[in-house]
Amino acid sequence: MPGSANLNIMMKAARKAGRSLVKDFREVENLQVSTKGAGDFVSRADIAAEEILKTELLGARPTYGWIAEEGGEIAGKDPTRRWIVDPLDGTTNFLHGLPHWAISIALEHKGEIVAGVVFDAAKDEMFYAEKGEGAWLNDSLRLRVSARHRMIESIFATGLPFAGRVDLPETLKDLARVLPATAGVRRFGAASLDLAYVAAGRYEGFWERKLQPWDVAAGLLIAKEAGALVEPMNPEGNILEDGEMIVANEPIFSTFAKVIRNG
Repeated sequence: MPGSANLNIMMKAARKAGRSLVKDFREVENLQVSTKGAGDFVSRADIAAEEILKTELLGARPTYGWIAEEGGEIAGKDPTRRWIVDPLDGTTNFLHGLPHWAISIALEHKGEIVAGVVFDAAKDEMFYAEKGEGAWLNDSLRLRVSARHRMIESIFATGLPFAGRVDLPETLKDLARVLPATAGVRRFGAASLDLAYVAAGRYEGFWERKLQPWDVAAGLLIAKEAGALVEPMNPEGNILEDGEMIVANEPIFSTFAKVIRNG
């Protein structure tokens, strides 16, 4: 699908950073058996990818603002537009040689996400959307959410807290309610791809707490444009500020949201 100039800039930047990360990813397996390990190498790969994205995106649109996982926030001369970027979503997967990670780029205009790209460079899958133009995979595949309408036939994605995060008790309660009502829950370790997979009909839904804007900004738009319903976990909340969301196809959404919220 031909996109806007901004979308084309985003996709070009994602592919360039993706080539750098794929090259680095091939080295990770060798580093797994070293005494020092792969951690420092992957940190450098992450920062290098962010520098590529910053050069490409701010080079093309120097007045836009910028917020990213590694490099913090830059106020742009144009206060209405900013890039929201995660150069490597799924860092732990990358570190362990698991080919499930992505580059996530969103464009925000006046507080609303208007374009999003999630690029799975390891599998060469480019998910993208612009507001009102639908969601797409690679050159021409229009994305649609799953048509399943029974929870017991559906699978859902989430994240599981690690390293002492305070939301572990809530998440365990969620799982105790969701697992008996569904065909399963997946934890693949990259929220941007979880949302893209909802858009592609690979999952029926997704929920998670304590995420950052760069984890989900692009994926949320892609899911919405593919027909998913998206709400904050707290109906009064704001997803990008609170980092908590419920996402699912329309037939299942109300039942799924009730299961999550009745904790």
